[in-house]
Amino acid sequence: MLTKMADGFSRGVRRYLPDAFVIAVVMTLVVLMIAIGMNPTKPLAMFKAWGDGFWVYLVFTLQMVLLLMTGMTLAAVPFIARGLQRLAGLANTATKAYVLTFLVTSFAYYINWGLAVIIGAIITKEIGLRNKQVHFPLLVATAYAPTALYSAGLSSSIGLTVATKGHFLEKVMGVIPTSETIFSLPTITIFLALLITMPIFIVKMAPKKNVISYEPLAAEEQAVSVAPSELTPAEKLEHTPVLGIVMGAVGLVYVIYEFATGRGLDLNIINLFFLAAGLVLHRSLFSFAEAFKEAATSISPIILQFPFYAGIIGILGASGMGAAIINWMTSVASADTFQLFTYWTAGVVNIVAPSGGGQWALQGPLQVPAGIALGVKPADIAMAVGWGDAWTNLIQPFWALPILSVVGLHIRDIMGYCILLSVWVGIVTTVLIYFLY
Repeated sequence: MLTKMADGFSRGVRRYLPDAFVIAVVMTLVVLMIAIGMNPTKPLAMFKAWGDGFWVYLVFTLQMVLLLMTGMTLAAVPFIARGLQRLAGLANTATKAYVLTFLVTSFAYYINWGLAVIIGAIITKEIGLRNKQVHFPLLVATAYAPTALYSAGLSSSIGLTVATKGHFLEKVMGVIPTSETIFSLPTITIFLALLITMPIFIVKMAPKKNVISYEPLAAEEQAVSVAPSELTPAEKLEHTPVLGIVMGAVGLVYVIYEFATGRGLDLNIINLFFLAAGLVLHRSLFSFAEAFKEAATSISPIILQFPFYAGIIGILGASGMGAAIINWMTSVASADTFQLFTYWTAGVVNIVAPSGGGQWALQGPLQVPAGIALGVKPADIAMAVGWGDAWTNLIQPFWALPILSVVGLHIRDIMGYCILLSVWVGIVTTVLIYFLY
């Protein structure tokens, strides 16, 4: 039955779902029209809110872009790529392929969602080349599915933001250590429950007929090796491993020093760590730069669309629309149900504002004081928002764009499966949040 449902959803989505950039523009126009309807005497103010919001998250945008690019560059280190190729050889049945892909990418998402993008792309392509029993669109959806787990990992935007000294809500909630958010018992429990049940759900969705296998567009180009004696002095500098190792070591010394002096995990320290590790592990500055350039190509859709969603966040804030959604849902909540409504609200807001940090900037100032007044712990509020943000990432195409760009699929190829997965994730997480928080 689940297979038939997945096939039906997939066919419908492939027919009617437009490109992700079209979705971003349509959402912008719809939100803008609603905002003007709510503020008919201030139409120009809504246009200004969009333009101001377009750039207000520029620093955060760069942090997110670097998080993706440094993670993807690190995953392109040759010995990591070779290890993934060997892992792919273990997936000699369709079931093993889906389960292995999910577990490998889940581990990567836990470490860094930028790292997960390229690891997911590599493992799906390698399995697709070796195993023609696998339905490749579902395999790619499987590699993207652990985005629902990222808020419990080391690159959790909200968990790292509230752990950073000087964050914008510090006066309201203080600095919350990661031991109370991403490393707390409720977070780990939800993470493990999804880690166990999601691959079972995926296997049950796998089509038995009309399997679409992976077909590379062209044979991979073989790298042409150049003998060291043929390199010019300038090229020798580009290809020597010494410069990368020394420069990367400088970055790693800084990271170690920061941890030794009491600094916790935050976006900047993770970015620098992955940058430094990539410099050390790549064979040369040339290799590092080529991997970085390829990563930039893969995430170009995100660079294009992020400002549009930032503009939507600006409209939601200035028009009162975001506050209306959040206040309405929290107004009917009690101390026992506040976390559920926070989770659901975050899921709704994430559809039009797919940025954990940006969403926290919108939702946190309203959600945290209301929760504190009911006696809810600020750390639990932050994680409920984080889980809601991660939940509807499955049906918001924005963060799927890099892996789709690498494997050569369109968002409509995987979204039918992601919609069904989001239903399961929503049910499991709702139940656990109610009993654990």
